[in-house]
Amino acid sequence: MTDLTIFQRIAETIETRKHADASSSYVAKLLHAGQDEILKKIAEESAETLMASKDGDAQHVVRETADLWFHCLVLLAHHGLKPEDVLNELQRREGISGIEEKASRKK
Repeated sequence: MTDLTIFQRIAETIETRKHADASSSYVAKLLHAGQDEILKKIAEESAETLMASKDGDAQHVVRETADLWFHCLVLLAHHGLKPEDVLNELQRREGISGIEEKASRKK
């Protein structure tokens, strides 16, 4: 299994849950609740990732980062995007200084 494969599989599952019954699917419930709820979950998971890092527990950092990435995949699905869209952007940036890349956005 490649790194991309797991992202694709999760994204496909999220996509199938878009039209599922919200009472039987966490993803459906979150998607049906709308962007604000998805953003709240991302903020919550971001904070939990930060706290896990502060605590210095590596396994807790991994688990919270997984939660954060998962909820980011839900946000992508909400916007009709796929993990490949983000990966393509990262590939575009590869080898470019972060300072240069940031400056190029202002043009």
